Amino acid sequence: MRVIGTAGHVDHGKSSLVKALTGTNPDRLKEEIAREMTIELGFAWINLPNGEEVGIVDVPGHRDFIGNMLAGIGSIDAVLLIIAADEGVMPQTREHLAIIDLLQIDAGIVVMTKTDLISDSDWLDLVELDIREALKNTIMEHASVVRVSSFTGEGLDILIEEILRTLEKKKKKADLGKPRLSVDRVFSLSGFGTIVTGTLLDGTFQVGDEVIVFPKTTKSRIRGIQTHKHKADFAGPGTRTAINLTGIDVNEIERGDVVTSPGKYSTTKRFDAFVRILPESISSLNHNQDVKIFVGAKEVLSRARVLGSDAIEPGNKGWVQFETNSPLIISRTDRFIIRRPSPAETIGGGEVVNPFPEVRHKRFDKKVIQKLEAYYIGTPEEILTQAIFDLEVATFDEIVKKARVEQNLAKEILPRLLTSGVVIHVATSIGHKEEDAIYGSLGWYANTVASTKNICEKYHEQYPLRSGIPREELRRKLRFSSNIFLFLLEKWDQEKTFCITKSNLALNNHKVVFSKTEKLKIDSLLELFKKNPYSTPGVKDCINTLGEELFSALLDQEIFVQVSNEIVFTKLVYDEMLSQVITYIELKGEMTVAQFRDLFQTSRKYALGFLEKMDSIGVTFRDGDTRRLLQRRNSQ
Repeated sequence: MRVIGTAGHVDHGKSSLVKALTGTNPDRLKEEIAREMTIELGFAWINLPNGEEVGIVDVPGHRDFIGNMLAGIGSIDAVLLIIAADEGVMPQTREHLAIIDLLQIDAGIVVMTKTDLISDSDWLDLVELDIREALKNTIMEHASVVRVSSFTGEGLDILIEEILRTLEKKKKKADLGKPRLSVDRVFSLSGFGTIVTGTLLDGTFQVGDEVIVFPKTTKSRIRGIQTHKHKADFAGPGTRTAINLTGIDVNEIERGDVVTSPGKYSTTKRFDAFVRILPESISSLNHNQDVKIFVGAKEVLSRARVLGSDAIEPGNKGWVQFETNSPLIISRTDRFIIRRPSPAETIGGGEVVNPFPEVRHKRFDKKVIQKLEAYYIGTPEEILTQAIFDLEVATFDEIVKKARVEQNLAKEILPRLLTSGVVIHVATSIGHKEEDAIYGSLGWYANTVASTKNICEKYHEQYPLRSGIPREELRRKLRFSSNIFLFLLEKWDQEKTFCITKSNLALNNHKVVFSKTEKLKIDSLLELFKKNPYSTPGVKDCINTLGEELFSALLDQEIFVQVSNEIVFTKLVYDEMLSQVITYIELKGEMTVAQFRDLFQTSRKYALGFLEKMDSIGVTFRDGDTRRLLQRRNSQ
């Protein structure tokens, strides 16, 4: 189900034409009916000869209600530009035509209404010539002109056939798996509660779906769906949709809010865009100028930061970074209108190129412009690559969201990027969900290697006696999740980028070198260990003799093994004792603390500390007052 919209000057017969086509009067307010002038958006539906049901959005023509008009026209599939035969092209005709052109609504029909008021066919021809002149150099330059009378019905059948032909040529809205509905109307019905309407884009909603209403991030659930006044279980992209929401009051939602699925979108108050200023604009768009942005059904005040120049003159194009005073839900390729707040005037429009720039751009940085151009004119492959480069490392879903490329197309492109080496597959998600798989750019990987080397250099300089930085400490400094960090460790280990152990990471050229003074201290302590190998100096004694840093280095290099907070052995003696204990238990079946004490002629403190160490490393287990081998218990 698709949507068409009306446009045109006030009192040129837009609402009358909709009523003649559909049998529904789109004017629903008492004031509208009394004044015979559309103020708010109106809606109706028509069945085409091929069976397709199409929604119609009727917009106000009066310049005082241009904001209402923009709320309804932004997401339509085709437009009917209404021009009355008795007046021809008027000021709001030109402004609405400019808006259609700026929004690039590439399917349109010009409808010359009120032909019953004109008996002279030559006059109608002159009006059509005037229309053709107005259409020149716009997206509607080659649009058909259909002459109709809503009063007599003449030409309506021709118009319906032309609508059918126009929509048959129009590609249907893509399903990107990220539904969003920009609310253009919100109201309450007794027995149902809050209802919002709008045109659904980029995905599908189903009854029962959990949703979030931005920008307040209010959670709700879809109680019911209507598409074109028919109850439905789901609504697809491009459909004029009414949604009954639960758990949310009508006062909590306003026009311009966006209903979407959890986790699919986030708000932004800054975005980059390619902008065109209308030739007929009375002034240029200047750097730091305050303007109104109309996107979807949202109207927001924004400051324009012009990039690469100080202004964009009438009739010219350029790059702008907008900073808004309230949050937006937007995507790359969304089109918008720019109006001056006072005096009110449509001065131009543009296309969102990057909805989430991380920083305020340097205005005259050529690299910034080059990056934006890649987003704007690139192929899907180039756009996807640029998105990954900008995100550096991100999930498939985050990449698709930024690039605004269809998921199936992205799945086709990514393997080529991986094969070419432009992109790295960092991690597969838990459950192997494609949307949660993580990818990184070569630039990100190179920068990560450089950052890690820098961190290691500083660590080695600060702690020259340590074999490397603890892995968890490095992960925290790099600020990576565990799965990304694990990928890096595995890759670095395979490629020998760093020296990696179970606990540490170091530069490949890092070696712990002891000074002469340190060597003397070590040798002196080792002599004490040789004299009493099973009743050794305690941990505190070692630290007092060597210092904490030097003692840690000897543990790190496995010259010593610490078995408890108090007890330490040399590695050679520790290995010998471990072997003897295992042999003893294999022969006897078990070992007590007293038997250990007698075997090594040591005290109960050392016996107990050593046996508890064996328990902790999974060699033995405690059974009452004895120790048995864990492997024997597991084999029983």
